[in-house]
Amino acid sequence: MPHKIGFVVVSSSGHEDGFSARELMIHAPTVSGWRSPRFCQFPQEIVLQMVERCRIRKLQLLAHQYMIPSKVEFYISESLPEYFVPYQAERFRRLGYISLCDNEKTGCKARELKSVYVDAVGQFLKLIFHENHVNKYNMYNQVALVAVNIIGDPADFSDESNITSREKLIDHYLGHNSEDPALEGTCTGKSDYISPLDDLAFDMYQDPEVAQIIRKLDERKREAVQKERYDYAKKLKQAIADLQKVGERLGRYEVEKRCAVEKEDYDLAKEKKQQMERFRSQVYEQLQLHSLVDGEPMRRPSDLPAQPLAHSASPHHQQPVPSLLQEESAPESRFAEPFLQEKPPAHALGPSQHSTVDPSPRATDLHLKTHLQSVPYDERPLPASRKQPAVALEPEKSDSDVSEPPRGGAAGEPEPLTEKALREAGPAVDVLGESLVAGAYSKTWSYREDALLALYKRLMETPAGTAKEELKSMLRTSIFLVRRALRDIVTPVFQASLKLLKMIITQYIPKHKLSKLETAHCVERTIPVLLTRTGDSSARLRVIASNFIQEMALFKEVRSLQIIPSYLVQPLKANSSNHLAMSQIGLLARLLKDLGTGGMGFTIDNVMKFSVSALEHRVYEVRETAVRVILDMYKQHRAFILEYLPPDDNTTRKNVLYKTIFEGFAKIDGRPTEAEIRAQKKAATEEAEKRKKEEIKALQGQLATLKDIQAEAQGKEGPSVEAESQDTQGGKAAPPPAPEVPDNHYLDNLCIFCGERSESFTEEGLDRHYWKRCPVLTRCAHCKQVVEISSLTEHLLTECDKKDGFGKCYRCSEAVLKEELPRHIKTKECNPAKPEKLANRCPLCHENFSPGEED
Repeated sequence: MPHKIGFVVVSSSGHEDGFSARELMIHAPTVSGWRSPRFCQFPQEIVLQMVERCRIRKLQLLAHQYMIPSKVEFYISESLPEYFVPYQAERFRRLGYISLCDNEKTGCKARELKSVYVDAVGQFLKLIFHENHVNKYNMYNQVALVAVNIIGDPADFSDESNITSREKLIDHYLGHNSEDPALEGTCTGKSDYISPLDDLAFDMYQDPEVAQIIRKLDERKREAVQKERYDYAKKLKQAIADLQKVGERLGRYEVEKRCAVEKEDYDLAKEKKQQMERFRSQVYEQLQLHSLVDGEPMRRPSDLPAQPLAHSASPHHQQPVPSLLQEESAPESRFAEPFLQEKPPAHALGPSQHSTVDPSPRATDLHLKTHLQSVPYDERPLPASRKQPAVALEPEKSDSDVSEPPRGGAAGEPEPLTEKALREAGPAVDVLGESLVAGAYSKTWSYREDALLALYKRLMETPAGTAKEELKSMLRTSIFLVRRALRDIVTPVFQASLKLLKMIITQYIPKHKLSKLETAHCVERTIPVLLTRTGDSSARLRVIASNFIQEMALFKEVRSLQIIPSYLVQPLKANSSNHLAMSQIGLLARLLKDLGTGGMGFTIDNVMKFSVSALEHRVYEVRETAVRVILDMYKQHRAFILEYLPPDDNTTRKNVLYKTIFEGFAKIDGRPTEAEIRAQKKAATEEAEKRKKEEIKALQGQLATLKDIQAEAQGKEGPSVEAESQDTQGGKAAPPPAPEVPDNHYLDNLCIFCGERSESFTEEGLDRHYWKRCPVLTRCAHCKQVVEISSLTEHLLTECDKKDGFGKCYRCSEAVLKEELPRHIKTKECNPAKPEKLANRCPLCHENFSPGEED
């Protein structure tokens, strides 16, 4: 029968301090669970090793209420992960994934319990967490997991199918028919039945010690059924049902005690501890009274077991429970979950918030006639859905909210001001009242937000005829609280402070006709804090702060004061955060377009000095924005901007930023940039070479024409020459003088490439000479075309059929096969080429020689 499988955490990709993945090895109401680092890279990964090789039947995940991954993938492996044993381990096999809801319907107050049914064998389970759902509470883009539960069967290394067949055969001969319809729906009639005690919800909402007692009683109940002691089994069944409610109540007390400790309300923590001890002792007395447990005195463990849960909790693998009879200890850091953070309440308890346990001593009577109702386990409400679609349900509020019990003040009111706060906020208390200031100083963020909204309402309702001094006092004390709230890390409080500040500047001051000095006071007291918030680690808060500063700078009441631009052109500090520097120069760039340099705080001098200094900042985005600001300034002021920059020469252009700036100036002026000039020169060179080729082609055509004329002339003069030779042989006439070669026959028997003349250079002889012996020509090895050696490189790059396979080496200027070009350039073994004016280049021997056609 499937049961809970214990596991240990092998590795994780990272965790926030106090929220290690090892927390997942413990199941209890007060566990912290695992939490990824702030602003981590996704995906995040956790690897679990089960205590034995097993066949996993069911996986359960309890997600965080607002640090929710969008998707979780599951992988399984038989052996260690490959990064531990790279040469022996097998790879993980993917089982699938689940998607988690964004929890918007519950306001990020409920946790989702996701159950997945699988059938996979292995010993290592890997969980991969993908990017988080975005919400206003998850300011650091984290993902978290409160608990994980594995349910399965031990997997023998032999064939499981043979085991199953053997078990069925044994059952057949013993007369146990597991397929009997009469047994359908019963525990014994289902081989895949999973006990409710192995469910994750049981451990997460039960006191750990009571949970162990329940498991022990459940084992005794099964033994009683086997021995047919049905009265005793019925008694145990009722005791288990009642103990479940008792365990939930003790679990709730434990959470409340932890909350009190987090808030440093030690009186309340002591009260909860004593209440738990009294309640627990009464329950144990009743258990011993009705002979449900052994008579030894039971002492509660000091804390949760430090070891991971093993499969001993299974009915088939039950072992003694020593934690009921001896002391155990665990580090207090295990309960580092900050229940009282200024975020939505965690609602760590589910069923306990809905239970109706009577707090009187009568509630501890576990006799068969007990007045408590036994609610079936599967019908008890949970703060998270257990269905496959998994839409989280919002838990009902109990009489006392576990997340924020009152501390020192009346119920529903903020705690009183401390002595330090009274000294600091004394003037504000005198003007606005202690209750409102106490709310603004409260450790509960909702009280701080309410105080600002109440102050907003009070200022809006201030009558017009109020005395000026009273109006100024209210304004200055309000700005004091606004300045404090601007530093608040909780987004709703921060936004409420911005709303109040905007109302003061745009409505309160104009309505009561206060002077510009009051407006200047508001801006000067708040703008430094707002600028600091633009460097916040939260991207959302940075955007909100930057947008408000830009909006405030454009208020007609603030614009004429020219205060905000003076802050934006302050030099960037070397130790300031990257976000702050980017926000400051980004604000300057945006406001410069709206305000210009015409007497609204920005001048050519202060903007250019700031921008030029920003060119040396370590962050690329800051330098890039500075370049953009300088180019925008040049569009408006042209020559004035050049005074703040170094001269435009080759030395300055070695700096990429200045090169970009000067080329941007050229574009603005309509002048060609350096790159465009190079492109034009290259195009002119290519055009000249093209004309040269066309001239050579024309000369070759003329040469062919001359050859044809020569051939015709030789055909006509042939007979007369033969007659003259016959007359000479007959002795009739003296031999005539050798005729001179006319000018129009000068190219006969002449190679126009190498200049060699030979009688054998007939039409066929010249072709043979060109093809094989001419020292100026060569044959391309790739297209078999005959070309001049001097133009071989150009031919390979532009004319050859294989030209796409060649590239040009920038060092030797020769054509090299592209697949060999990287190695050719890297080895630096080629002979560097010289400029054309200084030397010619032979592409065959790779040597430089004297320039000119003769050489």
